[in-house]
Amino acid sequence: MVSSRFLKSQLVFCDPRALALGFFSLVLIFTSHTVFQNTYLAANKALLPPPQYIERMSFGFNEAIADTLWIRALQDFDYCEAKIADNVCANNSWLYLMLDAITNLSPNFRMPYATGSLALTIIISDIDGATKIFDKGVKAFPNDWPILYRAAYHYLYEVKDKKKAAELLIQAGQNGAPAWVFALAGRLYSDAGSMDLAEALLQQIIQENQDPAVIKRLQDKINSMKTSLSH
Repeated sequence: MVSSRFLKSQLVFCDPRALALGFFSLVLIFTSHTVFQNTYLAANKALLPPPQYIERMSFGFNEAIADTLWIRALQDFDYCEAKIADNVCANNSWLYLMLDAITNLSPNFRMPYATGSLALTIIISDIDGATKIFDKGVKAFPNDWPILYRAAYHYLYEVKDKKKAAELLIQAGQNGAPAWVFALAGRLYSDAGSMDLAEALLQQIIQENQDPAVIKRLQDKINSMKTSLSH
C-alpha cells in the first residue's frame, strides 16, 4: 500500500508522458531486479539488497520505493547471510543495506530508524550496520527521544562507548524522555547502569508491541548480562 506521505508529495502537475515513462522505467528496474533476486535466491539461498544508489534512479518515486523496501525488510528482520558467531552477523548485512537504501530514499521515514536499527543491534548483532543507521536516525530526528534512547543502549551495550551513551541519554532527557534518564546517564559508568538501561529499553519495546523476536533476543541478552554480573 502506498503511504499518505507519498501521495501528498505527488499531488503536483506534471507531463503525463514523462510520468508514464518514469513509471515504466521504474517497473522495468524492479522487475529485472526481482527476477534476478529470485533466481539468485533459488540457487544460493541468499537475499540480495537493492541496487546501489537506488535513490538516483527512482524517477521521483522515492517514497513509494522506500515503503516497498520497508515492507520487504520487515519480512526478514532476523535474516543473516554471514554469521561470524552465534547470533552475530557480519557487518554491512542484507538488513543494513536494505535500511540504508530506505533511509537514503526517504531520510525522514522514522520507522526504519526507530525499529530497523533495533533489529540490527539486538536480533542479528550487525554492530557496524546498526551504528550507521542509529547515527543517521539521530541526525534526522535529533529531538526524538525514543530513537536517542535506543541509540544510547546500542552505544553502551554493543559499542562499549559509555561517554557517547551518556550524551545520548542526556539529549533524550532534554527532548521529552522521563527525568530519570539524567540519573541513569550518571550511572552508565557502572555495570548496574548498563543493566538498568537494558531493562528499561525492554519495558519500552514491550509496551510498544515491538516484534516478538526483538523482545526475546533482548531478554536473552539481559539474562546473559545478569549471569556475567553474578560471577
